[in-house]
Amino acid sequence: MNEKKRFFPRSTGRLESRLYLPLLFCVLSSNAAWCEEDLAQEKVDFNRDIRPILSDNCFQCHGPDAASREADLRLDVEEDAKLDRGGYSVITPGKSAESEFVSRIRSADERELMPPPEIHKPLSPREIELLARWIDEGVDWSMAWAYVPPVRHAIPEVSHHEWPTNWIDRFILSRLEKEGLQPAGEADRVTLIRRLSFDLVGLPPTPEEVAQFVDDDRPDAYERLVDRLLASPHFGERMAIYWLDLVRYADTVGYHGDQTQNIWPYRDYVIHAFNTNKPFDEFTKEQLAGDLLDNSSIDTQIASGYNRLLQTTHEGGAQRKEYRAIYMADRVRNISQVWMGATVGCAQCHDHKFDPYTARDFYTLGAFFADLDDEIHLHTPAEDLSTLPTIRKPEIEVLSILQRERLVQCEDEIRKLEGSPEDAKVEQRKKEIETIKAAPGLTMIAKQCEPRVVRVLSRGDWMDDSGEVVGPAVPTFLSSIPLADGRRATRIDLANWLTDTDDGVGRLTARVMVNRWWALMFGRGIASVLDDFGGQGQPPVHPELLDQLAVEFLESGWDVKQMVRVIALSSTYRQSSIAPKELRDRDPYNELLARQSRFRVPAEVVRDTALRVSGLLQDEIGGPSVKPYQPAGHYRHLNFPAREYEHDTNEQQWRRGLYVHWQRQFLHPMLRAFDAPTREECTASRSRSNTALAALTLLNDPTFVEASRTFAERILAGAESQSERMEYAFRWATSRAPTEDEARVLKELLEKSRAYYESHPEEAKQAMTTGLRKVGDEVDQVDLAAWANVARAILNLGETTMRN
Repeated sequence: MNEKKRFFPRSTGRLESRLYLPLLFCVLSSNAAWCEEDLAQEKVDFNRDIRPILSDNCFQCHGPDAASREADLRLDVEEDAKLDRGGYSVITPGKSAESEFVSRIRSADERELMPPPEIHKPLSPREIELLARWIDEGVDWSMAWAYVPPVRHAIPEVSHHEWPTNWIDRFILSRLEKEGLQPAGEADRVTLIRRLSFDLVGLPPTPEEVAQFVDDDRPDAYERLVDRLLASPHFGERMAIYWLDLVRYADTVGYHGDQTQNIWPYRDYVIHAFNTNKPFDEFTKEQLAGDLLDNSSIDTQIASGYNRLLQTTHEGGAQRKEYRAIYMADRVRNISQVWMGATVGCAQCHDHKFDPYTARDFYTLGAFFADLDDEIHLHTPAEDLSTLPTIRKPEIEVLSILQRERLVQCEDEIRKLEGSPEDAKVEQRKKEIETIKAAPGLTMIAKQCEPRVVRVLSRGDWMDDSGEVVGPAVPTFLSSIPLADGRRATRIDLANWLTDTDDGVGRLTARVMVNRWWALMFGRGIASVLDDFGGQGQPPVHPELLDQLAVEFLESGWDVKQMVRVIALSSTYRQSSIAPKELRDRDPYNELLARQSRFRVPAEVVRDTALRVSGLLQDEIGGPSVKPYQPAGHYRHLNFPAREYEHDTNEQQWRRGLYVHWQRQFLHPMLRAFDAPTREECTASRSRSNTALAALTLLNDPTFVEASRTFAERILAGAESQSERMEYAFRWATSRAPTEDEARVLKELLEKSRAYYESHPEEAKQAMTTGLRKVGDEVDQVDLAAWANVARAILNLGETTMRN
């Protein structure tokens, strides 16, 4: 038997099912012809071209996990792949024809072919050619890009000097020029203000705001607009939508009865942190260890509620030891995805199959959270847990930071108004103060207790006590936390390590976060997989730019607003999203950024847009969660206790989507229809579906029906003639006038609707009853119902909720 064969054995049947879709070998485009041309011109790059192939096809049997490793061969380690194995090497640099690796991937014998046919992951001819070229070019190997700290790069030279506005543009343009592409022209001003408004505050601009910007001929008009939106209190709300997805914020516990819990002051803390531009390293420390800080305060305690956001069970008979393991795993998954862009959770049962994380790393990282006092509910009688809200001690009773700020504002207004004739306003502010002071809320916090024993669990089995006892530590291949006098590491040490640029992984953390800020502004990250920078993610298309953004973020003092600002001011961001078919075919995912992207706004912003356009939106900042209209019986399967949903019956009904009650098991149907996550796990990137269900929601959800009727009232009051009303409505919803064809179609809809309601007046009357907002007796119900149909059609336009 040929001795070489034993280094690439046939499958032993231990291969796991694949969890991810195969990676494309060329990250630049799915267009094969373009990739072939590109590869013929460029030297093969290991991280960009080779590592994704090896990770997707080889590492499962020849990677980091020793337990599943075949033939004692590692293809994730350069020295092992090149090792002399008795007269030959699996990979021989510069000589693909003499490399057993190439022989096996090109073999016509299924008994020798790699990857084995039974795993159903054949290499494409292009992938095989690429691997052979890599070997012939000398096997240039490099550490996985995600673990190489970002550094500052020289700003590229470009030929088209007029286009760049800042250094971002020169990185993008340099790449475009190499590809023979030109950037798109700048979008028109209407598009720019809509894009900025959705991206920075999550609301469409008003017609007045659009007109002011369009007519502003000052050279810094655009910069002024960016700064105004960054200074808006709604900026914090927009950023909070994304952050709450990351940390899996919800108003309910998740498991079993999915009872409600007290945590909304944490949401207010997040909004306030983004609005006041709290440095991201401080933001990190307050959430992970706000209870342990030397200068701990009410607000850092509220921030420490991050540690309590995981799913918990409140069923009778729950095994405390089992749920200790479940809770620890949840926390490890979340902190590694949020701050590290890593899937350490995959090492719970065995060493990671694609990345250098070991099972021991998983449990040492989890040990940082072994000091959390979070088990009261696990030894409380079941009948005491079936309450709304359920027991989630430790908790504190507080006014949130936004409530306290509002108290100060009211008191200042009263002082300024003393002695003035505006007694009514003074009384209004006094009443508001009384209301706020009378409604403090409970919120879960972190509280330190004696650390629990943490063992490495064999295969993740919580009943197995044979594993090594471990203390808090960070993944060994990254670095370590220096500790004086052998003390136990704490969550403060972990937070410092995550943001320390010298002795920790602060530079890596910065790169993870700026990639996400970029994705918020372009719809896609420079590295497209936002929560996995490892072997199953994808390398960045513009790696030097991503590094530069990370360095800028650090040197700015972890200034989030500054990073958003520099992205927004770039010519790259200002581009039109309109592109010729040739460019769309060549770069369908807009990775090269020769144009801007267009995509639907998040679910919450779909709601907010309808409320804002109609005039219903109550835009106060912060406060408890709200309950909008919801289909009857949606909670019929919830028990312990059984419950009936009761929607709000006051102006809280028209609050922003950010504040909607987040029921993990039965998320509000409108939010689900528009792809909001249940927040059982970290969500770094929402899916974007386009379904009939979403359109039906816009047409029939009582919130949108009421908004349409109220919008119709605004239309009737805002203009006189039919054509003026059509234009008025369109400018509110889409920031432009309708085309002739659009106006004609809407006119036909109006006339048909009016004729129908004239012959069915009882239905026109019924149309006035949806929602809390009352319609006056003097209103022509037939006319209003007809215009409400027009308003519904306009609110259902893709353009109304499209960020373009």
